[in-house]
Amino acid sequence: MISIDLTKQRQTDNYKLLTGSIVPRPIAFVTSISETGILNAAPFSYFNVISSDPPLVSVSVERKLGEQKHTAQNIEKQKQFVIHIVDQDNVSKVNQASANLLANESEVDFANLTRVASEKVAVPGIEEAKVRLECVLNRVVDLSDQGNGCDLIIGEVVQMHVAKSVYDSGKINISELKPVSRLAGANYATIGDIFTLVRPK
Repeated sequence: MISIDLTKQRQTDNYKLLTGSIVPRPIAFVTSISETGILNAAPFSYFNVISSDPPLVSVSVERKLGEQKHTAQNIEKQKQFVIHIVDQDNVSKVNQASANLLANESEVDFANLTRVASEKVAVPGIEEAKVRLECVLNRVVDLSDQGNGCDLIIGEVVQMHVAKSVYDSGKINISELKPVSRLAGANYATIGDIFTLVRPK
């Protein structure tokens, strides 16, 4: 067993170890609106559900050289955003949207994605996603006090949109959703073998 002290390593080295170990990670493709009305979109793999009552999700947005990314800035100011589940059918366009654009440029337009109106928030969603979650901001946890830091965004899901092809009697048909997860580097993964274990009583 190799023992590594992460407090004595560079951020890039820690990043490789953590993102290579904590896998697979679901990907949140987040849309938000800037103060000037630009629709921003970006994928984040530090993402998960944290509660079903109330329905809360979390997205961690790492800072760049200590500066907030557009997504975190927009969400903190507008208090709304939309999360889309990344799948095999939209992952290529989502990857295109990860390009470093200026604040006045929309990744949605750059990646040729289709805007769709939301029902409960002002932020548009993306039609190419089979699942999208309209969210209102619950809180932002500022973790920028050391290193580059990050903004941990917690949102409450107030409306959920599910394609008919993946909706199955109140559940999600995983084989129809075909979600894609993030690994390390430029690598992604699809759902492989599925097995069942019954929880002990």
